[in-house]
Amino acid sequence: MSRVDISGLSRSFGRHRVLEDVDLDIADGEIMAVLGPSGCGKTTMLRILAGFLAPDSGTVTFGGTVVAAAATSLPPQRRRVGYVPQEGALFPHLDVRGNILFGLPRRERSTRRLTEMLDLAELPHVLARSYPHQLSGGQQQRVALARALAPRPRVVLLDEPFSSLDASLRLSAGREVIRVLRAAGTTAVLVTHDQGEALSLADRVAVMRAGRIAQVDTPVQLYRAPVDADVATFVGGATMLPATLHGRVASCALGELAVTQPPARPLSDGHATALVRPEQVRLAAPTGDGPTAVVDEVAFFGGHASVTLRQPGGLAVVARVPATMTPSVGAQVAIEVVGAVVVFQ
Repeated sequence: MSRVDISGLSRSFGRHRVLEDVDLDIADGEIMAVLGPSGCGKTTMLRILAGFLAPDSGTVTFGGTVVAAAATSLPPQRRRVGYVPQEGALFPHLDVRGNILFGLPRRERSTRRLTEMLDLAELPHVLARSYPHQLSGGQQQRVALARALAPRPRVVLLDEPFSSLDASLRLSAGREVIRVLRAAGTTAVLVTHDQGEALSLADRVAVMRAGRIAQVDTPVQLYRAPVDADVATFVGGATMLPATLHGRVASCALGELAVTQPPARPLSDGHATALVRPEQVRLAAPTGDGPTAVVDEVAFFGGHASVTLRQPGGLAVVARVPATMTPSVGAQVAIEVVGAVVVFQ
């Protein structure tokens, strides 16, 4: 079993508290993304899981075995952990064969195991004698993952593994790595600051903020039902609007908006903040009825565009529209919000 249980994990560097009572459970075979901005503590947590750091308090267990605690911790080599650092960190003086088999005992460095790992990572066998500088960025990442998986680890830890890749390679490399992990059935922890990466690759996402876990949920639920306004704005674009709540309707600058009731979070009439996602904002020609705005800025992304709108009084609203429906800067448009919104009180 490779279930990971983190309980009460805390760590400080001097007077700076980096992790504060972190609890996180990761199921056997699950791919968990730990998402957060720089300095939130996610890399420190990963280093504790790997055995590079010891916690000040709390425990980490792999399959029911305690591997990290304040009093005693297993050394990295006894944890059966595969570690994929940023940029893969392949050994430049070793070919692909040498890199993949590096972590195995000498008696297990066989052609059979090399073939198994090349096949798992869908790497051509002819690359076995190639050196890292002769590989593409995506191939280097798959070699690094094959190296991490070769010793049959219980858990694989990935520290911002795609940050050095071009944007065009990042998504495809990410999907390839996740495919390999799923084929191997390995429990994995992916640390990233990229929201799109976390939402598109992981089974669940743990959002970290200031050394604590703010929310753990599936990507869909995290996006649809964030626990607070900070998580909402961090995970995907969002416009936060002052509103007045009456039952299941929020009155705000964009009109009367239907409200979706968040689970386990009762709402009451009165002041609230409405969350409007960019894809909920529809633009049309002004008709004289309903809210309007002026197009302040257009950022084009190929298939879609992000449009910043200014309402009378200066309120900013962000819309995401198809590339074929991009308005001109300075144009006046009517705004409609489609679908129910989440509110916070």
